[in-house]
Amino acid sequence: MSRERIGVVLEIRDQPGALHALTGIIARHGANIASIEMLGRAGADVSRIYFELDPVEAPDSLIADLAAADAVQSVSQEPSLQKIYGKRIIIMGGGAQVGQVAIGAISEADRHNIRGEHISVDTIPLVGEQPLADAVRAVARLPRARALVLAGSLMGGEIEKAVREVRAQGLLVVSLNMAGSVPDAADLVVTDPVQAGVMTVMAVADTAKFTVGRLSRRVF
Repeated sequence: MSRERIGVVLEIRDQPGALHALTGIIARHGANIASIEMLGRAGADVSRIYFELDPVEAPDSLIADLAAADAVQSVSQEPSLQKIYGKRIIIMGGGAQVGQVAIGAISEADRHNIRGEHISVDTIPLVGEQPLADAVRAVARLPRARALVLAGSLMGGEIEKAVREVRAQGLLVVSLNMAGSVPDAADLVVTDPVQAGVMTVMAVADTAKFTVGRLSRRVF
């Protein structure tokens, strides 16, 4: 019997109680909902929903029961996004710096992924104190996000507050050595953007022997 986390995509009719019925079926099978996402419309009154479910004893039986639910039009089991894309590293800030951090992160992620890791890298060139602060806070709501790299020349104020908030929620934050107060709030400060990308991947990879908490200094 499979014990891996599974992904389930359903097309359901939009009607009151539909989601409640689905979660009830999942609960009866002893599965835990690790994440849920609305994928958009599949028709006039049909929505697509994606569940990631923690290990279940009999996934085929679960899928059959979901398919038999009144509101369900179709259901399919898919590999989980955790298995395909794995841990996510988010890089945001000025375009040039974001690109350089991405070079290091993608190159290092490739080295670990060929050894069995699953690490993906997302980038968003972004400027402005409030847009950046909003984006930092949003990272904590992204599925599978493990680390954030702030790549810019000047960040502080509301961005610093946001960094402290997401760190308190368990997110690793790496900052380039820039002007402003963000470097004071980050877990790790790295001057070279390529090295910042490399070190961030090393910090989240299970196949790397590197732990930020064991560093004797945090500015490089």
